[in-house]
Amino acid sequence: MPNPSHRQDSIDPTAAAAYIADLSSGLATIARRHGLQSLGFLLDMARLEAETVSRSPRGGQPIGSD
Repeated sequence: MPNPSHRQDSIDPTAAAAYIADLSSGLATIARRHGLQSLGFLLDMARLEAETVSRSPRGGQPIGSD
C-alpha cells in the first residue's frame, strides 16, 4: 500500500484512515507476538476506529462540519 503521508494535502481522510487501519493491524500483531497484550488491544481499538472512519461516506467528519 502506498504511503499517503508524502503529500498530506492530496490525501482524503478516508484514505488516511485506511492506511492507519492497515498499519495498526500489523503493529497489533507484532505487539501480541512479543507478549504486549495491552498494547495489542489498544492498537486493535485504533484499527477498528480507523476502519469505521475509512468506510464512512463523510470520512469521519462530524455532521454539520462543512
